[in-house]
Amino acid sequence: MAQVTLPQTLNTTQITTNHNGYDYDLVIVGGGIVGLTLASALKDSGLNILLIEARLESAAVMKGQAYAVHMLSALIYKGIGIWDKILPNIETYRRVNLSDGDYPNVVEFSTEDIGKDDLGYVAEHQALLYPLEEFVKNCANVTLLRPAEVVETQYQSDAAVTTIKVAGEIKTIRSKLLVAADGSRSRIREAAGISTSGWKYWQSCIVAFVKPEKSHQQTAYEKFQASGPFAILPLPENRCRIVWTAPHEEAKALCELDDEGFLQELSNRYGSQMGKLELLGERFVFPVQLMQSDKYVLNRLALVGDAAHNCHPVGGQGLNLGIRDVAALAQVIQEAHQAGKDIGNIKVLKKYERWRKFENIIILGFTDILDRVFSNSFLPIVIVRRFGLLAMKYIPLVKVLSLKLMIGLLGKTPELAKRSG
Repeated sequence: MAQVTLPQTLNTTQITTNHNGYDYDLVIVGGGIVGLTLASALKDSGLNILLIEARLESAAVMKGQAYAVHMLSALIYKGIGIWDKILPNIETYRRVNLSDGDYPNVVEFSTEDIGKDDLGYVAEHQALLYPLEEFVKNCANVTLLRPAEVVETQYQSDAAVTTIKVAGEIKTIRSKLLVAADGSRSRIREAAGISTSGWKYWQSCIVAFVKPEKSHQQTAYEKFQASGPFAILPLPENRCRIVWTAPHEEAKALCELDDEGFLQELSNRYGSQMGKLELLGERFVFPVQLMQSDKYVLNRLALVGDAAHNCHPVGGQGLNLGIRDVAALAQVIQEAHQAGKDIGNIKVLKKYERWRKFENIIILGFTDILDRVFSNSFLPIVIVRRFGLLAMKYIPLVKVLSLKLMIGLLGKTPELAKRSG
């Protein structure tokens, strides 16, 4: 991909209380893609925002993380006004092939199915993170504080009080609202006593970059096997990202193979459609879980992204759910602010929870069913799912609805996405 310049780290230790007794209207904890997207979405809101990030360098950048970016997410970034900075460094996909083992009836989705130019995109972590950081740097109403550690959080009737450690000093910040965008192990969520529901899967995911001999032709693949889904995502410079799900011990054993052995096993799963494969960089393995927070909001607190939910990586839904969360939350609190309402009041925040919690449950359930139904060799289930594939292939309405669900075009559309036209 083209070289992306990391913007200079922003840091400030000057926190001045405004005339209303608040240091900031909104404090966002977590300066990753989701937290930065929320700050960016509120650039014209009139709210004074502090964005706190604990790390100087993103671990996801160092591990070469990459994501499917769905159509709705792209529309949200267009609405924010940053998409033109992101698009040159990511890959577009215009076809998706869905297959079940050696079953010959492959479902082929294309742009013609929904009358769009693209179906989606694939982005490495830095291709999203760096433009967002640069964008936030130029938002007059946003201060990015990094590195800074949240020491304690307290929630009063009229304020969230956040104690932070920055440059060796302890500071206390009063805000109307605190947003937790600090990931699946959210310390903010845990400290607030918000419980979660869900389970760990019997599977782990192996992720790696490869360079195929032949062109990927802007095609994404989701190949189901009894051991788990296997995704191929196209990237710039004819590279691909693989997301290989397998039972824990199998995944661990695969990652312990030398490069030659791993490539041999990979080629067996990958197929011959792109010729010989070259392994690029390291490969990583991580466990898979489903998690849903029992509450997304409390008085003065809102959860977004992985702090609120996690899902199976099948279908590449995870980051996209977080982007939709922040678009919804930004709309709710901006409308409240414009109406003279208190953005941290539980009645305001419940509108966000009602909007996003139900839609996220649908997607979490969808990914869970996909994984369980397709990671299965029980004959009755095999027969049912292959009838399902035939329905997707030959019944246009089923095919279009399935595709729209996968790329985020079902459900309530945030105003940000509508702005893009």
